[in-house]
Amino acid sequence: MRLTRRHAMAIGASAVVVAGLPIRALAAGDDDITAFTGGADVGEGGITLTAPEIAENGNTVPIEVSAEGASEILVLATGNPVPAVATFKFGPLAASQAASTRIRLAKTQDVVAVAKMADGSFVKASASVKVTIGGCGG
Repeated sequence: MRLTRRHAMAIGASAVVVAGLPIRALAAGDDDITAFTGGADVGEGGITLTAPEIAENGNTVPIEVSAEGASEILVLATGNPVPAVATFKFGPLAASQAASTRIRLAKTQDVVAVAKMADGSFVKASASVKVTIGGCGG
């Protein structure tokens, strides 16, 4: 096969597209956080996110999130095509501001939880989850 100028341009354009994919995925998660917070600063601490370090099956990954004094908690999976996973809302009569569920992860990625506290401030926590296929590594 001869490498022509047309082939070289096609290869270069493909490389640019592939290089831009992860940046868009991270930007999508940032966009969801900005929409949830209204652009406010997000602090650390005050929220607990529990997720496994290694998930043998990405279809059912158990997570738990809690934030004492939170009115809402947003959960994101930054590597999924649609990062927003769940939003939990707590009323004034809620016994505790905690939730647990199972989420689907497309690949190894970070899970991020952002809580809106009763005073209007925002805090976040994240956990990295390695997704394996059948427990063989990935």
